[in-house]
Amino acid sequence: METGATTGRATAKHIRISPTKVRIVLNLIRGKPVNEAFAILRFVPKRASSIISKVLKSAVANAENNFNMDGTRLYVAEAVADQGPTWRRFHPRQRGQAFPILKRTSHITVAVKERKEGK
Repeated sequence: METGATTGRATAKHIRISPTKVRIVLNLIRGKPVNEAFAILRFVPKRASSIISKVLKSAVANAENNFNMDGTRLYVAEAVADQGPTWRRFHPRQRGQAFPILKRTSHITVAVKERKEGK
């Protein structure tokens, strides 16, 4: 991921939802203006949309307060869901067998940038 002082970013770690489910929603908002991204997240019927909305709201607040960016010109520059630690549980089955259950977690990162005047 690109780093720099011109991006407002926020991260939520150890979120109890698998990264593949989060990536479906992140692909919808990547590259969109912030207002449009909030509208998309509001109407997407996925559990990850409410979590991503909180992270996006935090990234916008970081950009406005820490870097004095204009909130009306922000867009979602980066949206990434990485895999966090996996909780391993076991489900008892027939004849003393144990089948593993993998409870996956995510690290969600959202970065916003300010659009240039000409774009």
